[in-house]
Amino acid sequence: MKKHIKKVIVLGSGALKIGQAGEFDYSGSQALKALREEGISSVLVNPNIATIQTSEGIADTVYFLPVTTHFVTKIIEKERPDGILLAFGGQTALNCGTELYRNGTLAKYKVAVLGTSVEAIMETEDRDLFVKKLDEAALKSPRSHAVESMDNALQAARSLGYPVMIRSAYALGGLGSGICPDEEKFKETAESAFTFAPQILVEESLKGWKEIEFEVIRDANDHCFTVASMENFDPLGIHTGESIVVAPTCSLSSSQVNFLQEISVKCVRHLNIIGECNIQFAFNSLTDDYRIIEVNARLSRSSALASKATGYPLAFVAAKIALGYTLDQIGEMGTPNSAYEAPELDYMICKIPRWDLTKFAGVSRLIGSSMKSVGEVMS
Repeated sequence: MKKHIKKVIVLGSGALKIGQAGEFDYSGSQALKALREEGISSVLVNPNIATIQTSEGIADTVYFLPVTTHFVTKIIEKERPDGILLAFGGQTALNCGTELYRNGTLAKYKVAVLGTSVEAIMETEDRDLFVKKLDEAALKSPRSHAVESMDNALQAARSLGYPVMIRSAYALGGLGSGICPDEEKFKETAESAFTFAPQILVEESLKGWKEIEFEVIRDANDHCFTVASMENFDPLGIHTGESIVVAPTCSLSSSQVNFLQEISVKCVRHLNIIGECNIQFAFNSLTDDYRIIEVNARLSRSSALASKATGYPLAFVAAKIALGYTLDQIGEMGTPNSAYEAPELDYMICKIPRWDLTKFAGVSRLIGSSMKSVGEVMS
């Protein structure tokens, strides 16, 4: 363990909203539990009182303030923590931590980013950097162009040919994303996407391909493996939060699953992610062709699902790795409690989303690439 770490600030789950809810409360609570076990003082920033992590006895100090650079800077100034955990509060915490790194706040107060470096986080969040980084390792991603203006977006769409897919950078829950069959729909979706993010990605449409996800864990000794394979019941084009998800994958052969697992590990090593991450594939099972759609260098909605499905506490283990432990030091080696190996699933888990669209007047009831579900049930 990193002996100099005495106090850590945790950016919490924040407000309850579509795409950012209980799954990040679960992750943050596990991280705080790991800190308490090590005798490290924890400072939690979370404006939401209706969460487990803000309950008495979970964190040593709680600030019920928005997870923004302004408030977090003030808290750092007062508390003077040794380290900060960014990966346990969803996209909001990641964006806030990235901005604190860029504006020099973390360097000024000598706050170490624990776990995955900010550089690696930025390489997964900035769509242009992400594609370039994957190209270095000959890993396939959808043909795409990262753009920051409507003129460049139209130019990119015309060069790729319709239909195209739009994704927003630094956004959660598929905000601003959509498949555009023609230019009229493209302009409408792109205008919406630019309200959520300064950069959007215009990419080839892979609608109809299978969507496969893996949770991957890696420590500082480069021991790396996938913890769970998950398959979306709906094909690409439907947000994973809107889709029924089954674990383990059902419609792929073992050789196809092994192939994607090997690519997952290669990708995570190349991006130098330390801790836990989620990787999403578009996969054509007829040709064995694949594209890496996204890598989330943080605990995600799927991480909570995978933890509950397998019994492997991903958030807890990720927090321990961030503190300097290696996987062979977490739990007792050679027993089911060891974090060194992924558990084998001899059963199936199914997650079904829950919607409450009656509360949102005028919202389309068709599911798509933007998340509208407000919860889920798992069995």
